[in-house]
Amino acid sequence: MTGQTTAARGGRTFLKIAVAAQTLSIFFQAATAGMLLSSSLGADLHHLGSRVMWGSTALYVLAAILAWRPGGGTPRPILHATGFLVLASAQVALGIAGLSSLHVPLGVLMFGLSTLTLGHMLSTARRGRSAIRSGMPQRSAT
Repeated sequence: MTGQTTAARGGRTFLKIAVAAQTLSIFFQAATAGMLLSSSLGADLHHLGSRVMWGSTALYVLAAILAWRPGGGTPRPILHATGFLVLASAQVALGIAGLSSLHVPLGVLMFGLSTLTLGHMLSTARRGRSAIRSGMPQRSAT
């Protein structure tokens, strides 16, 4: 039982790290998008950042699958992660196509959703730790 609990905690930690990496990479993309306007280095950084952002989103999918497997809980995080991967793929395609009128709002939406997801994960973890300290039963995290 302890091994399963430890594995589930480790999976959730990896999931939080993956979402944090995704959020930071999307923020980096916003910063380099502004640099596009003023330097050629901005274009190179934004292009490189798009690959990192897509990769970190794919890592989020992998982390969601690994976090789900040990505990056998709800697959909802996998669906959320897969939705982000679809949005990231659309974002890259829109950027390559040069459709800024869709690319920019989708980037803002992705950053907002990723920030909300990270905030939810961190607040759920904090709530769980305080319940353990007080001896109260925990609610299951989704």
